Amino acid sequence: MKKVKLEWRRLTQGGKTCDRCSDTGREVRRAANDLRKMGWEVLLNEIPLDEKNLDQSNIILINGVPIEDILPGAQKSENCCASCGDMLGAPVMCRTVKYNGTTHEAIPASMIMEAAALCKKEFSE
Repeated sequence: MKKVKLEWRRLTQGGKTCDRCSDTGREVRRAANDLRKMGWEVLLNEIPLDEKNLDQSNIILINGVPIEDILPGAQKSENCCASCGDMLGAPVMCRTVKYNGTTHEAIPASMIMEAAALCKKEFSE
C-alpha cells in the first residue's frame, strides 16, 4: 500500500483563514480522499499559523517536501492576497505555485495527487 503524509499550512486569524487558503484546503482534502479511494494510506495534517509565520502560509508538504520541489519545473512564487490583507489590515504577499505556465493561488487536487505519485521521499511519522 502506498503511503503519503500531506501537510497543509495556512494563516489563521480568529478561527478563520483567507479565501486562497480556504480554496487550497478544500483541494487538499479532496486529494486526500481521492488518494484513499485509490488505496493509499493518507495522513493529513492541517497546521494553523499566526502572522509571524505568514511566509509558510498556503504551503503543501508531501512527505515533508514542498510540492514545488517535487513537480518538475514548478516553482514557488507569490502575489498580493487581498483576503489576507483584509484579515491583517495591511497588504500581504502570499505563496503561489507556478506550474506548467499557470500561477496557482489555490493548489488544485490534481497537482497534489501528481506530486504524491512523484514523491521519492518515504512517508514517516
